[in-house]
Amino acid sequence: MLYVGIDLGTSAVKLLLMDGNGKIQKIVSREYPLYFPHPGWSEQKPEDWYTQTMDGMKELLSECDKSQVAGISFGGQMHGLVILDEKDEVIRPAILWNDGRTTEECDYLNHVIGKETLSKYTANISFTGFTAPKILWVKNREPENFARIRKIMLPKDYIAYKLSGVHCTDVSDASGMLIFDVKNRSWSKEMCDICGISEDMLAKVFESYEAVGTILPEVAAELGIPETVKIVAGAGDNAAAAVGTGTVGDGMCNISLGTSGTVFISSRNFGVDKNNALHAFAHADGHYHLMGCMLSAASCNKWWMDEIIGTKDYAAEQKEITKLGENHVYFLPYLMGERSPHNNPNARGTFIGMTMDTTRADMTQAVLEGVAFALRDSFEVAKSLGIKIERTKICGGGAKSPLWKKMIANILNIKVDVIESEEGPALGGAMLAAVACGEFASVEEAAEKLVKVVDTVEPEADLAAKYEARYQQFKAIYPACKELFDKII
Repeated sequence: MLYVGIDLGTSAVKLLLMDGNGKIQKIVSREYPLYFPHPGWSEQKPEDWYTQTMDGMKELLSECDKSQVAGISFGGQMHGLVILDEKDEVIRPAILWNDGRTTEECDYLNHVIGKETLSKYTANISFTGFTAPKILWVKNREPENFARIRKIMLPKDYIAYKLSGVHCTDVSDASGMLIFDVKNRSWSKEMCDICGISEDMLAKVFESYEAVGTILPEVAAELGIPETVKIVAGAGDNAAAAVGTGTVGDGMCNISLGTSGTVFISSRNFGVDKNNALHAFAHADGHYHLMGCMLSAASCNKWWMDEIIGTKDYAAEQKEITKLGENHVYFLPYLMGERSPHNNPNARGTFIGMTMDTTRADMTQAVLEGVAFALRDSFEVAKSLGIKIERTKICGGGAKSPLWKKMIANILNIKVDVIESEEGPALGGAMLAAVACGEFASVEEAAEKLVKVVDTVEPEADLAAKYEARYQQFKAIYPACKELFDKII
């Protein structure tokens, strides 16, 4: 049988076709626009997502035996607010995960409602990217739109609804809304009251590997696939990527170097760090995970290369970097503010340490190292909980760089495993579809059978020691700049 994984990303939708043996048959991508109507705002039109998904799906399935398609599932950008009216039509453009407009609403939630209360209800505190503060923003700033809301959805779940007719979500994506009781895997009545919404405005919650229904007949006819095709709940992008890299079960780790960057740690048990520096979410495997998320990761390198240096030849720039662990230039990678562990939308990208002999290569190196140092910030929080991690998988566009992988192995001082097929959330989505259709008994079985490690980057003792000293310097820079960030915004 064949399974479709749909990764609804920030810049494009990626569609993947996989057979029951895990072999990837075809991959298709379709881009859509991103809108910035005001500084710090970030929006997209859900209608664009669906149009490009359907267009991409037709190409994806154009050369296969369509009768063999059994299931469709998802990975998707998290936290985005999609609101529908009584006719299930989109009320306003979706407010995305990297939108920073909700500072006042976050302050209200964290300081008036209180972080301890939020953590009690949801296992998390408020960040500007989360969904609950966005709901409050619409309530406060667009009351006419708020009054029209009949359904509140997340980005990938809007596509699932359009395909199945079911208002659905999954536990991992719902965890990032700040309305979900993560420990008990259910909506929080208290958070609904705080946001001024009713539970019937929220979608039905499924485990990531559960079918929400079957494809609508008219959509099946348009795509030429059976009406029996299962639409499967899927997962938030990081949880789906973790499935695709085999980061399931207990004590596994995955680092994602995409537009954003994450340290993802799977666990059989529910747990929360005392400062809520890491997100405590439900995982797609039926258990839980901790996650540190930085808002700008590979996007920092893209910004530096495309906008500042003016080159697309990333590999050529990295060839000039030869003195690892010896760079005196540091870069704080907070181009969009920062989430984990600082939770400061006012934080900004910062270079420090340049001298007259600083080179272009030094600056490029600082950008790559800055992202790795910031990932270690979250890694240190996990270690403070007594979690011992000796190795990690790695995925995302930045993971294609051998140099960056070497930096991460030595800055975090852990083994970095490279897997055979690094297709992130799209592959995880296809695997979840296969589990729902009975191809595998569990998510862990699917990961065990389909995910293969093909290389391991080992830390080098001398280089790790050099980077340890550099990290101690790096982590002192943000506290020194924090008060200034608040003044220059």
